[in-house]
Amino acid sequence: MKSKIRLVQTADGVNYLVPFVLITTLFFLWGFAHSILDVLNKHFQDALSISKTHSALIQAVVYGGYFLMAMPAGEIIRRHGYRAGVVTGLLLYGIGALMFIPGEQIMSFEFFLLSLFIIGCGLTCLETAANPYVTVLGDKDSAERRINLAQSFNGLGWICGPLVGGLFLFSADGGNGSVAIPYAIIGILVLLVAIVFSRIHLPEITLAEEPVETATNKQSSLWQHRNFTFGLIALFFYVAAQTGINSFFINYVTEHISISAREAALWLSFVGMGLFMAGRMGGSWLMGFIRAERLLTYMAAGAILAMILVMLGMGVISVGAFFLCFLCESIMFPTIFALAIRGVGEHTKRASSYLIMSIVGGAIAPIIMGYIADTISTATGFIVPLLCFIVILAYAIHLQKNNR
Repeated sequence: MKSKIRLVQTADGVNYLVPFVLITTLFFLWGFAHSILDVLNKHFQDALSISKTHSALIQAVVYGGYFLMAMPAGEIIRRHGYRAGVVTGLLLYGIGALMFIPGEQIMSFEFFLLSLFIIGCGLTCLETAANPYVTVLGDKDSAERRINLAQSFNGLGWICGPLVGGLFLFSADGGNGSVAIPYAIIGILVLLVAIVFSRIHLPEITLAEEPVETATNKQSSLWQHRNFTFGLIALFFYVAAQTGINSFFINYVTEHISISAREAALWLSFVGMGLFMAGRMGGSWLMGFIRAERLLTYMAAGAILAMILVMLGMGVISVGAFFLCFLCESIMFPTIFALAIRGVGEHTKRASSYLIMSIVGGAIAPIIMGYIADTISTATGFIVPLLCFIVILAYAIHLQKNNR
């Protein structure tokens, strides 16, 4: 019982349970925003008659927003605190979502991209604030477990996104549905949450409470922390892999086992993202017994195997390999993030901004995979996430060697 309490409590007994619960609700909101893109990808291919490469611009503008907004978001947090970062992010997210209402009347792909870019900027502020905040809300030794627990609710958002998107964007008769309704609902919800956060108190964590450098790790520059610099690269490749896989899951499944896009979206929601969420919850528990870097090694190896099976195009077996990959992916983002900022001390907020910038990997992989899918085959495109998982495996092995 003691170890559970320490998840949201410092060694000196300060309890952060309430702010932890409040911040954790945000993880659901950006999980939903990301996962509905995977359905939007296929929807725009059909509704606007565009290629896979062209539709990949959906992910490119959202994740490009991470690259452009990460440093301004970090500056907002450094000057005005975590709450200011959260409220700014929620306002941008809500405005971008509500722009889909006129967007459905205009039916301009460029206008939709602008709306998604604004959402991406909002998500950047949310993640730049929430991810490091969760790691310092309690004992530093349980930071990896704490962020995996919070990210479990991100997994719930990943379940709901394809579910809601599949029901609204693909009609039962195989046609195209409404893109405005789901975004209008989420936009109103997000703005209401922004009002709540503007009126509550979130404790600012002082420098003394943040993780500090040990006697054997006194680097004065953030870039001298090898775990951080390698972690920055690993996070870039993780987001590239995850985004690429999710973006073309529906395309792959409809091409290889002949089911409708609506059914594939439900598979992605209930099975794929269900395993993703379960993996994060299970990962948080397992880290009480297995070091985070060792568990990351096992998961990276499993994801590599899964991508090899997907590329072989073995029908049902390859589709099953996707679900293995979703399970293996589950712990990667929060674990890499927490391990990368471990021990950076006073650089924590700035390190978080750089790590959030690395999410731009999600803007690049779908375009490369879309081009490969258009010119060779969808299955061949999954060589991109395969290579990404190899980099993550190398990072996990590097961490284990350092610990030894």
